Amino acid sequence: MFSSLEKKYLLNLARESIGYSLRERRPYEFEPKDLTSALLEKRACFVTLTIQKQLRGCIGHIEAFQPLYKDVIHNATAAAFGDPRFPSLSEDELEEVKIEISVLTVPTMLNYKNVADLIKKLRAGKDGVILRLGAYHATFLPQVWEQLKKPEDFLSHLCAKAGLDSYEWRKGKLEIKTYSVESFEESEK
Repeated sequence: MFSSLEKKYLLNLARESIGYSLRERRPYEFEPKDLTSALLEKRACFVTLTIQKQLRGCIGHIEAFQPLYKDVIHNATAAAFGDPRFPSLSEDELEEVKIEISVLTVPTMLNYKNVADLIKKLRAGKDGVILRLGAYHATFLPQVWEQLKKPEDFLSHLCAKAGLDSYEWRKGKLEIKTYSVESFEESEK
């Protein structure tokens, strides 16, 4: 659990890194001073940008490989300027954008016997899900359950996101991992 000060710090850091990259046209350079151990710990995160509750960019890492503060900087900038679904964020949009950070737990394998067992073991609204079949893979954060409430719909859309047939999950051959997140966001814009 992050303190309210740590959450505010990370959200400000995300906004500052996007603004800097927008103005300077280069990555944000940051030298940390007096960061808490939680912010220096190797953690994976996603940064989601929305404008008027509509997705405007979302980029992240599933596996931790760098300190959390660095992951926030990288993913905030990538969500603003590197999400292939959207054009780069403009200066006008920066004022409107709302930032959400989701810090992931380490993903764990979900062992299941068959499709019914998979559906039973998924915790709608709580689990982030990673699916993999060979070179195909994708993830949905737990927040996606708000739009896709039924596990069948959630899995079908996740398969499609991975580039698979949307009913591939019914064949029972997928590697499934789950994780949870601690998510926090800026106030409404």
